[in-house]
Amino acid sequence: MTVSPEWTRVHEIGSAAELKAFAGRLAPALRPGDLVVLAGALGAGKTTFTQGLGIGLGVLDRIISPTFVLVRQHSSTGDGPGLIHVDAYRLGSAAAVDDLDLEATMPRNVTVVEWGTDRVEHLSSSRLHIDITRPPGTDGTGPGGAGAPVTAFDDDGEDEVRSITLAGFGERWRGGPPAVSLD
Repeated sequence: MTVSPEWTRVHEIGSAAELKAFAGRLAPALRPGDLVVLAGALGAGKTTFTQGLGIGLGVLDRIISPTFVLVRQHSSTGDGPGLIHVDAYRLGSAAAVDDLDLEATMPRNVTVVEWGTDRVEHLSSSRLHIDITRPPGTDGTGPGGAGAPVTAFDDDGEDEVRSITLAGFGERWRGGPPAVSLD
């Protein structure tokens, strides 16, 4: 059964720094129990986006990819929710996600799952799905030649447009998308 989102919204973001800032402005619209599913190719900016959410939520610790530990928990410095950061890339199924016992931490935190599509939807009847798309390489100098995905990623502020598609699923997002400015 295919479930349609309540709404979708597309934003064009000009750099990694703007992506992080955009996520920081989105953070106040999130609340404990929210599930955020991040999708995008390798190097698209999923962890950079999560870093911005962490800044916006005011969490402790530096946010790095949980690729090898699978889950990192970041406590809030204030009254807001903490952040649970999950990398589901190496998890082959929803059953493997269940072994992480995310249900125990979700009520007090915002749970962000990189590579979570088709693995975590069962965790909540509502979720915010965010797809980050980078342009394909076109000059033939990168790995894979012309038209191959860009996978080299640096934070030097260089302009590189990304398309960010937000889609809200379930009752939590029925009221429409969060107001997030690009400024």
